[in-house]
Amino acid sequence: MNKKANVVIIGGGISGCSTAYNLAKKGVKDIVVVDKSYISSGATGRCGAGVRMQWGTEMNCKLAKQSIEFYENANEILEYNRDVEFKQGGYLLIASTDTEMEQFAKNVKLQNSLDIPSKILSLEEAKEIVPHLNTEGLTGAAYCPKDGFLNPFKTTDAFYQAAKRMGVEFLTHTEVLEIKTNGKKIEKVVTDQGDIITDTVVNAAGGHSKIICDMVGVDLPVYSERHQILVTEPVEPMQDPMVMSFSLNMYCQQTPEGTFIMGRGDDNEPRDLRTTSSWEFMDEMAKTVTSILPPLGELRVIRQWAGLYNMTPDKQPVYGRVKEIDKFFLSVGFSGHGFMFGPLTGIVISEMILGEEPSIDVSMLGIDRFEKGNLILEPSVV
Repeated sequence: MNKKANVVIIGGGISGCSTAYNLAKKGVKDIVVVDKSYISSGATGRCGAGVRMQWGTEMNCKLAKQSIEFYENANEILEYNRDVEFKQGGYLLIASTDTEMEQFAKNVKLQNSLDIPSKILSLEEAKEIVPHLNTEGLTGAAYCPKDGFLNPFKTTDAFYQAAKRMGVEFLTHTEVLEIKTNGKKIEKVVTDQGDIITDTVVNAAGGHSKIICDMVGVDLPVYSERHQILVTEPVEPMQDPMVMSFSLNMYCQQTPEGTFIMGRGDDNEPRDLRTTSSWEFMDEMAKTVTSILPPLGELRVIRQWAGLYNMTPDKQPVYGRVKEIDKFFLSVGFSGHGFMFGPLTGIVISEMILGEEPSIDVSMLGIDRFEKGNLILEPSVV
């Protein structure tokens, strides 16, 4: 295989497929998406599948709000012949300290200013939404009814199918080995299946994005951390919203099929790109979730898995160009939240490539912020 392309996108997850779709929609021809495995094989297909607008920074609120508005109409916009399974059961964020409730109040004030319908709840109001919630030790909650859950495989497939109909070529099970440059210009992408002549590359490689940047001498200040998730047997519907706690380190939601998906963070997780599972995670996850949602202790675990959080110093994504190489674009560092921002990621990256006026000004999320010390710290992450 030796071919030419106007744009090569490395990574077939939600970010890569959304970018390909948006470029093709704008009339760009000869787009090639390369993935070393199958579509959604990386972080997208291994994520918790929740999407929320309840963030603590204006940028994340805007990216999430417009992405969720897209997801509300994704089947129609992408002309998908299946269903992305968007269920807007809300997110119930619970606080365990007065300080956390103060942060929730600040967050809700910001969110409401951006027309996000979140609100502060008392513990009694929280129990009305999730009756089996154990409120002992909690101080309050925040809630947004428009947050929800999608099927990540079907959602990415919807972008993939729409892009393919517009002529985008997808090369799966094709590994990028090298990116050849001449000075600051890209000449070709070398894969294990042959070369692709191009001068424009988008790095949407998720957990492996640093490896791709190393190929062109770009120092990307990220690391990829294993994040584990488990799923239970299905039961009758009993919980509409995602229940999440930042201070207690957990998230848990019931899917439309009746299973419960849950996860938690751990700063001690390995950073060597492994996606194995551990009994320690299951043990800690069980302790955490049963203390907050006691009836879930009766459920059997069906399986558990792991994916990679591609972490930046401020837990915010990196969008845009680099100074070292012309036409090398970054769509990386989502710190576990790339699926939430997928629709807007494709829009903003396609606009950058074509030099268009941005739908949302994401210039503050460029890679140069780390060198300048202009970090944008997000307080609301697990």
